Amino acid sequence: MKYLDKIESPADLRQLPLEALPEVAQELRQFILEKISRIGGHLGAALGTVELSVALHYAFESPTDRIVWDVGHQAHGHKVLTGRRDRFHTLKQEGGLSGFLKRSESEHDIFGAGHASTSISAALGIREGLRLKDGPGKVVALIGDGGLTGGMAFEALNHVGALKRDMIVVLNDNGMSISPNVGAMSEWLSRKLVGQPMTRWRRRVRHVLEAFDDHGQDAIRVIEHLLDATKAAVVGPGALFEGLGFEYVGPIDGHDVIVLVETFRNARELERPVLIHAMTSKGKGCPGVEDDVERKHAVSPFDLESGKSLSPSKAGGGAPPYTDVFGETLCELARSDPRIVAITAAMAQGTGLVPFAEEFPSRFYDVGIAEQHGVTFAAGLAVEGFRPVAAIYSTFLQRAIDQVEHDVCLQHLPVVFCLDRAGLVGPDGPTHHGVFDISYLRMIPDLALMAPKNEDELRHLLLTAINSGKPVAMRYPRGNGVGVPLDGPPRELPWGKGEVVRSEGHDLLLLAIGPHVYTALQAAEELAREGVAATVINARFIKPLDEELLVEHIGRASAVITVEENALAGGFGSAVLELCEQRGLSPLVRRIGVPDRFIGHGNVTKLQAQCGLSVEGIVAAYRQLVATPGRHLAVAASPVA
Repeated sequence: MKYLDKIESPADLRQLPLEALPEVAQELRQFILEKISRIGGHLGAALGTVELSVALHYAFESPTDRIVWDVGHQAHGHKVLTGRRDRFHTLKQEGGLSGFLKRSESEHDIFGAGHASTSISAALGIREGLRLKDGPGKVVALIGDGGLTGGMAFEALNHVGALKRDMIVVLNDNGMSISPNVGAMSEWLSRKLVGQPMTRWRRRVRHVLEAFDDHGQDAIRVIEHLLDATKAAVVGPGALFEGLGFEYVGPIDGHDVIVLVETFRNARELERPVLIHAMTSKGKGCPGVEDDVERKHAVSPFDLESGKSLSPSKAGGGAPPYTDVFGETLCELARSDPRIVAITAAMAQGTGLVPFAEEFPSRFYDVGIAEQHGVTFAAGLAVEGFRPVAAIYSTFLQRAIDQVEHDVCLQHLPVVFCLDRAGLVGPDGPTHHGVFDISYLRMIPDLALMAPKNEDELRHLLLTAINSGKPVAMRYPRGNGVGVPLDGPPRELPWGKGEVVRSEGHDLLLLAIGPHVYTALQAAEELAREGVAATVINARFIKPLDEELLVEHIGRASAVITVEENALAGGFGSAVLELCEQRGLSPLVRRIGVPDRFIGHGNVTKLQAQCGLSVEGIVAAYRQLVATPGRHLAVAASPVA
């Protein structure tokens, strides 16, 4: 490559003549395409921000100038230009680069980004920090790819305008949830500006013209078009931002790197808030991605010439993903229960709700990247007698914990939360691991919490949750099920009851939730070869616990091990220890789960093993436990070596 091979830092980029930047952008786009085609990962957003990445690092002097990115998968070009080109092939690999922004990875990663809509708030805080300590540098926030559908972004825009600080917001408008949002706000502004008199005038004219049959209808259409054009001229796309106190610039071509540089240079001279509206195309430069909505976000490894996936075909074999089983089961239940409605937060594909949206379009709601609104919206539907099922990634429901408590549970409303990606998710790393949901949900009164051991039990627990008439959260992992047959139509399971899945003796009691029931069963089989008689219980319900079942077996067991893919702090094991304290039991206990630290990115199986969530980990935990006589209510909060 003529230029990219020589760029080790943004300073190297700035040494190039302005007219070289289009070729730099072309090389950068091709580099990202080639690397992601081999390793897979987020692609569409990264291709759409190539010119923005080049222009930002050319017009500003990072890290003195602070460039804050929203949702880090837009920032692949930024990573390459900031000294990580030769390690880019390790993206999301164990020991390699993070797929998102990470402060410990580079001084140019000013603020970590994995969840959406955070950039403007962070940038304003950074701007204030620089002001308070009289530090040098401009501050730029780049938001887009749906980030502006989050209410947090508008809260931040409002605050920036109120403080009137000289910072720059770059809106990467790639058509993914942004334009509809801005359009909705523009419609609101237009109503305020033209007001009720215009509405009354339209109504009167329509009433008169309707008396003239077809010619009247034609006239109505002409007048409506003229009024809409007039409104658009008065209320352009920048009216919203200007109303919030920003100097609005745009829309401009987000793929014209020369125009972008000139615009950024002009904006940095303004001593007030500036919003630059850049129009881009997600997946720019890759027809197979640019033209296919489903492939725009992330891809598996693919052939660069043909665009065909290089991943093994799943057709005709293997267990179905939990996500697919959930989506298909919800459709099955909705056919006979008109109360069921489905809600997602900009993740219809990821949560398996596309089939539901296609079959029941009037009962499906995608609220955008707005989990807080989505939860309270679900609560409102429940007030009117519906059974809302909100499918949200475990890591994203964290953003709406107050709404779960205050708007759903406090009012005893029957909302079902289906938490996809619960547990360790692998390559996406700590921003996306779903390892806190048990801890942050178990504390809320009136909320039931369940975890199916396999894909078939998921179907039955989904029906159980919907028919319970209670607030319920059901967690299940990313990836395929364990491969059990789907046993007939969904049926209700006994409320709050677990099950004994192996009863061989009382040397060891293994209490497990979710698919790790099978890990526990394999560990019990391994220990049986050493003469250890183990009982395994699928707790199924984390809250309420099946207290009678657990107390009966804990009282008999010589040792107890709990197994969960959640943080140990406040998790399932903690619930078992609390039960023991309440019932006056003092068993020898070891908890296996996610230790009190953020787990990095890498292969899921390896990450689980690091936390002791493996057959070998359980066996080792038992050996360590019984080798320490007299330890009662013992807590092992660190992974097993």
